[in-house]
Amino acid sequence: MDLLDKLSPIEARYSELSALLSEGGATGDKFVKLTKEYADLSPVIDTITAYKKAIHDQADLEAMLDDPEMGEMARQELYDLKGRIPELEHHIKLALIPRDTDDAKNAILEVRAGTGGDEAALFAGNLLNMYRAYALERGWRFEIAELAENDIGGIKEAVVEIAGTDVFSRLKYESGVHRVQRVPETEASGRVHTSAATVAVLPEAEDVDIDINENDLRIDVYRSRGAGGQSVNTTDSAVRITHIPTGVVVAMQDERSQIKNRIKAMKILKSRLYDLKRQQLANDRAADRKSQVGSGDRSERIRTYNFPQSRVTDHRINLTLYKIHEIMAGKALDEIIDALTTEEQAEKLASMGMA
Repeated sequence: MDLLDKLSPIEARYSELSALLSEGGATGDKFVKLTKEYADLSPVIDTITAYKKAIHDQADLEAMLDDPEMGEMARQELYDLKGRIPELEHHIKLALIPRDTDDAKNAILEVRAGTGGDEAALFAGNLLNMYRAYALERGWRFEIAELAENDIGGIKEAVVEIAGTDVFSRLKYESGVHRVQRVPETEASGRVHTSAATVAVLPEAEDVDIDINENDLRIDVYRSRGAGGQSVNTTDSAVRITHIPTGVVVAMQDERSQIKNRIKAMKILKSRLYDLKRQQLANDRAADRKSQVGSGDRSERIRTYNFPQSRVTDHRINLTLYKIHEIMAGKALDEIIDALTTEEQAEKLASMGMA
């Protein structure tokens, strides 16, 4: 099918949206949804319009090449135009890739220490700080919902709510095992140790995404405990929610209010259950998920941070950058994420026969 033929459904949908919005029949959530879809399509339509004009202009200029007066000018304009048309085609092809409906959502970020004892906990803390700095760079809200630290300032586990523009679309590639190679501060002999931390990025579930039966929940309340086991307060404000069918458990004791802890725990539970649903769908749709960039498969090592060599390697795309400190500071993380995004787009275009 010709590229122009593939654009017809997009143009038809844009015209349909324009008519629906101008009629004023849509209200409430439906109006918001239609308005967002219209706004998302607008730049695509602008590109399509520019592409069609370029194709038309190309034909006009080619007809003028033999003109003794206009030929030279037409030849130069045609040269410039032929350089621009492939760029427009590429942007249009990217627009034809089905968009992950979760890309625009906020995210729940979970960081946990893996193998490596105290060094793994310290590295988990480093990763948490990297994502905090990255969120600041992008103007996102970064709010810690749950934090369990060890005695030397490392992190056993952290759960964070991140809100902003296209949060999940950027952070979804971070799910997996992150490995670090460096000399621990506690290592007297100067030997390089290897340890790991796991990262999970879940799209924040909305009420329309997942329906939870209250009868499937077991809710326990208990007294909040500090890092050393001491009681944080004198009321049973901590909440543990167990989803009985799946065995997913969320415990929350960050707030002094039992109600607030319950609300936070339910939000995280919904996101974890929604992620399970997404993973099951991904398994059904893909015969081999390991071949998919950004699949969220957390069983594999995705990235290695080698401090002695100032090297960060993303193993999914064999990308190596020698700027570990800029990456850990959140300033160069986009270089890795952009490369992963480009690779995923290329694979999707290939699967659509449009590479």
